[in-house]
Amino acid sequence: MGNFSLNASQIADYNRDGYIVVKSLFSTQEVEKLYHTALENSVMQKNAMDLNDQTGKKTKLSLWFTPGDDVFGYLIRSERMVNSVGQLLQEDSPVCHFHTKLMQKEPKVGGAWEWHQDYGYWYKNQFIFPDQLMSVMIALTTANKENGCLQVIKGSHKMGRVNHGFAGEQVGADMEMVNHALKTMELVYCEIEPGDALFFHSNLMHRSEANLSDHPRWSLISCYNSQTNLAYAETSTSWRVPVSIVPDHALLEWNAGSFENADFLKKENDPALKTTGWENEVKTS
Repeated sequence: MGNFSLNASQIADYNRDGYIVVKSLFSTQEVEKLYHTALENSVMQKNAMDLNDQTGKKTKLSLWFTPGDDVFGYLIRSERMVNSVGQLLQEDSPVCHFHTKLMQKEPKVGGAWEWHQDYGYWYKNQFIFPDQLMSVMIALTTANKENGCLQVIKGSHKMGRVNHGFAGEQVGADMEMVNHALKTMELVYCEIEPGDALFFHSNLMHRSEANLSDHPRWSLISCYNSQTNLAYAETSTSWRVPVSIVPDHALLEWNAGSFENADFLKKENDPALKTTGWENEVKTS
């Protein structure tokens, strides 16, 4: 994977559609290392949060800010990830890492995520420019319709920010606008295999259904920001620190490193989960 680069067609697709899928960005061996570390990492599990959907099913996630010298940090900081993000953000500014989430949707119990835009959350952190924010989902297990893969509304990033409010314990988009979007634009199920990467804009409307299958759906979602994109109400600091890039081969060569000091988010400290200002913004029924 040395010197990996997106091509002009992929960049054009991202700008038009709000997302692209890059197949096999990470190898089978790399994904196995990531997945087994995630399964066995007691620190990661201890810091996992449960978020309820509207039916009471739970999605478990662990979220941290600063990428370290561990297998997850080497994925976040890998040359192929950071350079690809830089190509898509198209800014003459260093790429910074906002946060990464380990999403854990277990068989039969993994909850849904309501329709939302990531910038619907990050607006509360007062990031100024949504075009300078994006996410990269790396599948650790197969994601398909049966186990609740990501669904996106193609081109919906061009709508701008839609009002958001609470839907269960999650923040969801105004369903009137979502329904208009679904009548206007194409709904796409992003079925991806382990190692595939889904790059998507912070204003792309997306959701996922509950995992009612017999198989887990685990993924890592790393969120990146241009250094020039200021966040006036964000208390973490990684979003303004240029990523210290490591070569692509570093991930497989990693064999030690503590995760004890990672700056995990606590549920009570998440500004997107505080009700002030959200109560009357959205119709979620």
